[in-house]
Formats: sequence, C-alpha cells, structure tokens
Amino acid sequence: MFLSVFDMFKVGLGPSSSHTIGPMVAAARFLDHLRAQPFAIAGVKASLHGSLAFTGVGHATDRAVILGLAGFRADDYDKDKADAAYTLIQSEHIVRPDGLPALRFDPTADLLFDYGPPLSGHTNGLKLHGTDSQGDVIISQTYYSIGGGFVLTDTELADGKDSDTGAPVPFPFTTANDMLKMAEKSGKSIADMKRTNELSRMGYSDLDRGLTRIWEVMSACIDRGLVTDGILPGGLNVKRRAKSIHDALQAERGMNLSAPHTINDWMSTYAMAVNEENAAGGQVVTAPTNGAAGVVPATIRYYLDHVPGATIKKVPDFLLTAAAIGGLIKFNASISGAECGCQAEVGSAAAMAAAGLSAALGGTPAQVENAAEIALEHHLGMTCDPVRGLVQVPCIERNGLGAIKAVSAASLSLRGDGTHLVPLDAAIETMRQTGVDMSEKYKETALGGLAVNVPNC
Repeated sequence: MFLSVFDMFKVGLGPSSSHTIGPMVAAARFLDHLRAQPFAIAGVKASLHGSLAFTGVGHATDRAVILGLAGFRADDYDKDKADAAYTLIQSEHIVRPDGLPALRFDPTADLLFDYGPPLSGHTNGLKLHGTDSQGDVIISQTYYSIGGGFVLTDTELADGKDSDTGAPVPFPFTTANDMLKMAEKSGKSIADMKRTNELSRMGYSDLDRGLTRIWEVMSACIDRGLVTDGILPGGLNVKRRAKSIHDALQAERGMNLSAPHTINDWMSTYAMAVNEENAAGGQVVTAPTNGAAGVVPATIRYYLDHVPGATIKKVPDFLLTAAAIGGLIKFNASISGAECGCQAEVGSAAAMAAAGLSAALGGTPAQVENAAEIALEHHLGMTCDPVRGLVQVPCIERNGLGAIKAVSAASLSLRGDGTHLVPLDAAIETMRQTGVDMSEKYKETALGGLAVNVPNC
C-alpha cells in the first residue's frame, strides 16, 4: 500500500473535498473518456446520488460538476474565469471543454439531484452521460467520490483500486504495527521512511518543491482568513470570526493579562481562518479533507509561531509523518464523513496533526504513533451533521477543537515513552466499525443531529 503525501494533501477549492473537488475530478476524467471515443459527442448530462444529492447544493456540488464539465480543474482553479464561464453556461446551455466540440448542457434540465437510494458502491455517487445530436445517451460512466478528493469509477471500486498499484516501495507498511517494526529495524523515523517511499516514485527536487508548495498554500490560506471578515455564503448568515479574534489576540500581546489557556484561542483562530476560507470557496489544501482542512495547518502555525526553538525546516517532516498516518487511516478505515461521520474527517486530521507535531518536537516513532492514537481515540463516534448541508456549522469551530486536541495529544505522548494500552491500529478499526454502525442520518446527509435541531432558515 502506498499513498503519496500529495494524495493526502491536495491543493483544491472549497467547500468540500468529497462534494466539490471529487465531482470536479470526476468530470475531468469523464471529459478524458469522451476525448478517447471514436464517435461524436453532442451533449452531456449528469446525476447526483446519495450524499452528493442531499447536501449537494450546500457543498456547491452542482457548480463543481458544471465547471468540471467545462474543463475547469481543482488544482489550478481560477475563480474569476470560473465565475465568468459559469454565468455564460447558465444562459447559453453549452460547455466548451478543450479537445471536444461545444457540448449541449442545460444545468436546469441536464443535472439531476436523485434523492432516492444511494448507488451501491458508495454514498457519494454520480453518473455522467454523453449524448448524441438527438439527445440520446450513448456513453455513460459511474464515479464515486470516496473522500479527500479521491475518485474511482464503479469498476475501479469493485476491483479494489483504492491505492497505488505501482512497484513496491522500500517501506510498505499497511498498519501502524508494521510501521513501528520497520522503524525499529531500520533505525529510521516515520518521516524518513515516508520520504524514502516518496523518493522511489519521484526526484528530490520534486518532493521538496511539492512539500514547500503544500505549506505555502496552507499558510496563505490562514493569512487570508485572518484578514477577511463578512458573512459566509449559503444562507445561514454565519459571520466570519477569525479576523476579529485574531485582532483581539494581537492587541492583548505584551500586556501580561492573558490567561495561559489563551493559546487555545490562537490555535482555534488559525484553524477557523482556514475553514472560513474553505466555506467561502477559497483555495485550501485537503488535509485529509476540506471539511477538516484547518487542523493540520493550524497545528503547524502553532508550532512555528508559539513553540520555542521551532524551525520551518521541520515542516517537511511534519507533513510526511502526518501523511503516513493519514494513509494508514484511509487504507484501513476511511477519511470520508459520508462513510464514517466526522470522526473520519476531523478525527483523522487530528491524528495526523498530533503525529506531525510529535515528530517535529523530536518524538520517537512509538511516541508519534501514541500521539495519533490519543487524538483519534477521542474523536470516536463524532457525527457529520452539517446545518443545511453547509461546511460551516459545526465544521468551522470543530477544526479549532481538533487542533487543540492534536496539540494536547502530542504533548501527552511526549511525556511518556511511547508505551500505551490502545494501539493506533485498534483505534482505526474501532473508527471503521463505529462508522459502519452509525446511522446514515449522521453521515453528511443533513438529515439528523444539528442539521435538523438548529433553525437554519
């Protein structure tokens, strides 16, 4: 099993990796599929199923599919161009992707929200169709957005192609237990093993550039969120708070009046800045998802700005360690709220951030594994019940608390020697089982929990 650090950390746009980035990726794959056909395609249609239908409008899934079919991609998204194209498509009922003729597509008639039973493969399903000049469907493909921007066709999902199938990597750990054994035998840290695996697939410069860009995008997202105020889109009239909290924290600096727990406010505002940007459709890094995108960058910013002796040279090790833990969780359980609730999103992000911080602070592999376990264990059972299907309430604050838990977990692990009762593998399996048992109402459908108990109109 190999999941690259750049699979776990993808540059994209808000508000959702499963509901925005994934459908846009699926649309891009479908366009490639159409380009390979020997016959002429005159139009396209789409249908959204399961969670993509129930919370699709709140997550801007319809917009993502429309722009994806027009040729826009999440990793190099230009908002101004996308806005102009979106407006034109609404009036012209035509999309113009590169390498294909102009295709008929009326968003009102050709994009269906199917509120019936979800497709059999995954709760986040979409079907894309190509039509002939008479409007008859002549080619179709089913895609599943399985979390974190990962997309599989129905055939790929059935074949189990949910991870890299290339040549074996030097350290092919599939469990935390394997990881610890390999670390002990090799004498390498988790970050070193992960780096060695990455370098078996790419060069040093590509890896270094990629890691640098990931942190630059994360950091820029925090910075934008800390200076932007106003009301978030979507109709809930949620006010951005990161800027005002940050302004107040800066004003208090040097006054010797702050209580020690104020550090939690710093961590929360960093995370909230990211998730407010995400909710507004800004550029974020999935970490491992958009809904949990604030936890890892907030923890890194806390390390860099508040920990004595911190150095940016440790950020690559942080990201590599976090990606190793995220890969284990994704491979053995899930990072998708639609599959396992928010324990799979913010819980996974907190485990990744705790592991990364422990590594940056000099933790042993055993302490790193312990940090991840503590953070994940104390998110078990967390539901995904966003009000009106928007990635705002409770998601934005939840990222702040996830960062606080991550730092606490790392600190606790470093106070010990790595010996602990519950292994990370057990916590991951428990999260998976809890997700299987969890009611569908609490899996990103906005049909239960806060989504129905909070007035939202």
